[in-house]
Amino acid sequence: MPATSYQPQLLDPASADPHPVSPANGRSFRLAELYRLLDCRTVEVVRLSKDLILITDEEGKFRNPAYLNLLATYLWYQYQPTVRGQDCIVGRAILCHDRQFK
Repeated sequence: MPATSYQPQLLDPASADPHPVSPANGRSFRLAELYRLLDCRTVEVVRLSKDLILITDEEGKFRNPAYLNLLATYLWYQYQPTVRGQDCIVGRAILCHDRQFK
């Protein structure tokens, strides 16, 4: 499958603006770099659409302090309205094309 030209974005709860990030190999993120970028030990994939995903810290809600990621949560609610009010995304997240995570 060919690589995608979608520019991944780091969504940090400490910043109102997304920050462009790229996989080290130019194609897809590997776990070690995701752990570093998200400052975590376990990742969770949240599907937004057929092509877009959020890669999040699986254990973000257990951190002290735990920071609500308003932008990531808003995107999740926009793409998956049934989750509104049911859950939220805490900590850093990466918005990317699903082909950019193997």
